[in-house]
Amino acid sequence: MRKILTVLTLVVSIYANANVELPLLFNDGMVLQRNQPIPVWGWANANERIEVHFKEQVVKTKTDKQGKWSVRLKPETAGGPYELTVKGKNTITIKDVLVGEVWLCSGQSNMEFSVSQAMNAEQEIKNSNYPLIRQFLVEKEMSSTPKEQLKSGIWQASNPATVGNFTAVGYFCAKKLYQELKIPIGIINASWGGTCVETWTSREGFENSDEFKDMISKYSKIDMDSLAEKQKKTILDKIESIQGSKPSLDKESSFKAIAFDDSNWPEMQAPKLWEHQQFPNLDGVVWMRKSIVVSKEDADKEATLELAKIDDDDVTYINGVEVGTTIGYDKKRIYNVPAGVLKEGSNSIAVRITDYTGGGGIWGDASNLKLTLQNTVIPLAGQWKFNVVEIKSEVSPNSYPSLLYNAMIYPLIPYSIQGVLWYQGEANVSRAQQYKKAFPLMINDWRSKWNQGDFTFYFVQLSSYDEFGGNSNKGSKWAELREAQSFTLETVPNTGMAVTVDIGNAKDIHPTNKQDVGKRLAAIALHDIYKHDIVFSGPIFKSMEKKENKIILTFDTMGSGLMTTDKYGYIKGFEIVGENNVFYYAKASISGNKVIVYSDKVNKPIAVHYGWSDDAGDCNLYNKEGFPASPFRTDNWDGITNGKKYIVEK
Repeated sequence: MRKILTVLTLVVSIYANANVELPLLFNDGMVLQRNQPIPVWGWANANERIEVHFKEQVVKTKTDKQGKWSVRLKPETAGGPYELTVKGKNTITIKDVLVGEVWLCSGQSNMEFSVSQAMNAEQEIKNSNYPLIRQFLVEKEMSSTPKEQLKSGIWQASNPATVGNFTAVGYFCAKKLYQELKIPIGIINASWGGTCVETWTSREGFENSDEFKDMISKYSKIDMDSLAEKQKKTILDKIESIQGSKPSLDKESSFKAIAFDDSNWPEMQAPKLWEHQQFPNLDGVVWMRKSIVVSKEDADKEATLELAKIDDDDVTYINGVEVGTTIGYDKKRIYNVPAGVLKEGSNSIAVRITDYTGGGGIWGDASNLKLTLQNTVIPLAGQWKFNVVEIKSEVSPNSYPSLLYNAMIYPLIPYSIQGVLWYQGEANVSRAQQYKKAFPLMINDWRSKWNQGDFTFYFVQLSSYDEFGGNSNKGSKWAELREAQSFTLETVPNTGMAVTVDIGNAKDIHPTNKQDVGKRLAAIALHDIYKHDIVFSGPIFKSMEKKENKIILTFDTMGSGLMTTDKYGYIKGFEIVGENNVFYYAKASISGNKVIVYSDKVNKPIAVHYGWSDDAGDCNLYNKEGFPASPFRTDNWDGITNGKKYIVEK
């Protein structure tokens, strides 16, 4: 009997292996790129004969010794729906196939940011019935080596039931393109919040780079399980050195009590993510506590507790009484405190925070971190006590080079695309100068792997966010990263950049106006690819001229002329520096198609900065078509990120 079962198992296994298999991208509802050869590939038994049928085309091939096969269909014009059939020892029929434009949307959290989180989300979702706009969402996964197949993913057509999970930037770009072109638009969403550019770049890319080849040569190919254990030990050791004990859930039930003694707990700043403080790679559970004093007049009365935002989830207590819980890293925490909870004298606020990936902790605007009582408001920004009780052993996507390229990009290759929409850079601001090499490396690496020529690559310049309070005099990491992005625009062919400093949020790294971001990316595509006669970019600095105590600036891509949104004609965002190397806010005005900049405090100006700060939201120089000028500087002095290199933590 056992022998019979063994034979049957072998037969079933052979039969299962004989089945033709396709990449997950090839599924019902898919969108194929028009006007380009269409790669189709997959797996079957070694030396198995394969036929691919699409419209009037029939292409035959045979698998290699490893069971892999691939064909290239001839280009097709936009249209559909059609069926794509693949025949081997079995037959796969893919239905509802469209041919149109395909864009790969990738990057970190501002690309991952969904339509449901965007400005006017309810209205956008209500009006989202666009069956010819479709998204393929790549599930998050890491791998130490290139993977042939994605973890999971399906194509979905845009409608009120699905669009909430679409990438907002990708969707609003696709919507504008569809409205103009009236053809199917497919977006492949492969994004992961908080990730650096190096995790999206292949190992071979680093090996062929003068900047990174020494770095990558030090690291052999890794095992994810061993890396996870290694990372866990590193974090455990760091936690123990800071708080004097290993993470433990044993005593956490007592942490919410008013009488709990937290005097030996270490402190961290709030609001501020702990990745920017003691724990750059911590995902897990952390308790945070703060003591406050309540007057006799406010005791026993109702109050409102605001905790800004918490990444990711929280359960919040006052004096041991649960006052609220919220799931979601981007939601404001506003909790009603019932009468009778607050006592005269000392009171305790205890927050149990669970962070799954990326940033963690209390974050957001300090003015939204407070307790509002009947007679007063108690600010809660500042030092909080904390204790780590649990950590996750999973590897961070930033722990090692190429982890996301291997699992989320490699399996997409060589699916034919029109180009890439990219929104990333926030995780690289600390080494912005090196981003001038790292970002072009990734673009060229992807182009090399796709073997589709220099396909279009459009990206979003970092918006305004006052992360470090950077400015011209103390230096600005965010300004230097924006400059690195501008450098890429100038040096890498077939690229485009959407400037967004005017639609950011100084207090939120995730601005909700993704509509204008998508429209600005679409404008570049409509001009460059689809040959619409439109203005697609704001003013770009061209040259400067010194004249007495003034500096006169000229620009490219001015459209029909320069303008400012200020009704009195004042241009904000300019600074000027003289021989004392101190920057002063400058007066600036438009004269013809030039900008004249000066300050009464600078007699002999040397250089000018525009928007050179973390928060460049005051900038208001545009062309008359409404596109903002990109931040810039006229000097080339060393920045504060010079010499900062990508290092893999051991």
